[in-house]
Amino acid sequence: MHGPMGLGMFTMGVVGLTAILIALVIAGFVLYLGAELAGIKKASLGKSIVAVVGGGILAGILFMIPLLGWILGIIAYIWVIKVVFDTNWFKATLAFLIAIAVEFIVLWFFRLLLGISMMAAL
Repeated sequence: MHGPMGLGMFTMGVVGLTAILIALVIAGFVLYLGAELAGIKKASLGKSIVAVVGGGILAGILFMIPLLGWILGIIAYIWVIKVVFDTNWFKATLAFLIAIAVEFIVLWFFRLLLGISMMAAL
């Protein structure tokens, strides 16, 4: 594509990819916090990002299964955390739950800061 239309499409793609990468790093950092607070000794930001990507892909596939998909997706996400961090089921589940709690606290803080509803923030 040539001209302004092609440049606009390219720019939108670069901005979209940048937004995805920023969201991935933020989600990885939140999971890293959860892993640290859960007492996982081998926690790192890199492993957290790998767990977010792997868990997200696996859970996304399993969520498509009717009725049980969401339960299987959550279990699979926790399993990915367990494998990536080389920890036990309890600490992986605790890291997962702490990460969810931290995300809600951050959303709540931004809701107060920006004055928007919680549903709009999700």
